[in-house]
Amino acid sequence: MRFIHVACFDDWRSEARGLLSDQIPPTEVHWSAEDDQLGLFDQIQEKAATEKETESRSGNTEPSTRFSVPTPFLDLAGHVACHQDPARWQLLYQTLWRIVHGERRLLEISTDDDVHLLQLMRKAVTRDVHKMKAFVRFRKIETEASAETYIAWHRPDHFIMRLAAPFFSRRFKGMSWTILTPHESAHWNQQQLTYGPGLPASEAPKSDALEDLWKTYYASIFNPARIKVDMMKREMPVRHWPTLPEATLIDDLIRDAPSRVNEMIENYEGFSKTAAHYLPIKQDLRSLQQAVSKCQACHLCNDATQAVFGVGPENARLVLVGEQPGDREDIEGEPFVGPAGELLNTSLHQAGIERREVYLTNVVKHFKFERRGKRRLHKKPDSREIYACRPWLESELAALRPKTVICLGATAAQALLGRDFRLSQQRGRIRMTEWSQQTIATWHPAAILRMPDKNRKREMVQQLIQDLKRGAEFSE
Repeated sequence: MRFIHVACFDDWRSEARGLLSDQIPPTEVHWSAEDDQLGLFDQIQEKAATEKETESRSGNTEPSTRFSVPTPFLDLAGHVACHQDPARWQLLYQTLWRIVHGERRLLEISTDDDVHLLQLMRKAVTRDVHKMKAFVRFRKIETEASAETYIAWHRPDHFIMRLAAPFFSRRFKGMSWTILTPHESAHWNQQQLTYGPGLPASEAPKSDALEDLWKTYYASIFNPARIKVDMMKREMPVRHWPTLPEATLIDDLIRDAPSRVNEMIENYEGFSKTAAHYLPIKQDLRSLQQAVSKCQACHLCNDATQAVFGVGPENARLVLVGEQPGDREDIEGEPFVGPAGELLNTSLHQAGIERREVYLTNVVKHFKFERRGKRRLHKKPDSREIYACRPWLESELAALRPKTVICLGATAAQALLGRDFRLSQQRGRIRMTEWSQQTIATWHPAAILRMPDKNRKREMVQQLIQDLKRGAEFSE
């Protein structure tokens, strides 16, 4: 058994390369993490220089064994190496061993136990980087040279400084700053980014004039009608509040939210013209379905035959969300019963999913169309109509609490994942939202039916089936 101590990705990579050269399997290696997250960067360089000098003196210039490793693994490993779990090094080597020894496409198997754990670690690290970008607050200090310098202290969950710091050097290129964390610090002098040891929160300044600006800004963007305390605490964990000046306002803003909502309704006519005005007091699926027929939040109710609410079991763990009902759906009052529904049924069957076990709904509940003679042709809902109808979907998801949501098409994806979401680039990626642990976006069956290229159409169908399978697996 070989016992190896590592502290960073470069260290692990160097050790792993040697182990692979010696054909040492993962079962014969015990990896352990060092506490010093910074020192080994220098130690590795010194070690490499010493080895190179020794080889030069001995005349040993034979190159070491080289291994071809897929680029996606290197990117994945670089993120996983920043995770706090000491088992990450063993897991990385175990996966690398499998890739090098015949399982070249291992990372494409999302259901593999090792791959799944690595993806979860990367997701946690990526989320931690996002939190750092969102929650770092700089405070100004005056130096002896009278130059303005800014310091921030942040407590990440993982060792992410070197992943996040380059973002701040680009965003705040024109100011000198230091970010302190318990593990490591980063320093930017407007020219060069350097790193140092971690420091406690006591080393950061407590307050400055910038705090008033942050508080003013936060109070101005706070929307009392959208307040969800549990979601807010999940997105802005309480442990970060001591370093966020605006956090001191939260209790007062929440307490005053009801009166501010009433004021908004009275003073802003457009606010009341959303489905929120028609939601029932008891928001279970049955009550919502009864109330939706009375909705007049937008003009689509004037021409549509009826509002088409979602269908499916109340305990559904998988929810499919489309754009809006079509012509057949508008007549029959049920989602996905037209041609797109037939393709969806076929795809669900091939993915091994029973339609009766899935909840089906749409972002917009009324059919939007334009007339061509006797025909009613689908017309994409605009942002105002989506915004007006959105409370129905949010209430459905809140009542269902599904484990997985699959967005069918760009409209549904942008409604739940943000308006900057691009289906062609981000299809199949797993995201966590306030409504489910996993949210996936894929092609809408109607878009597949409209695709003129037969080869591309077949490809899109296979991708739809693949994404449905993934959603079903995560829902188990």
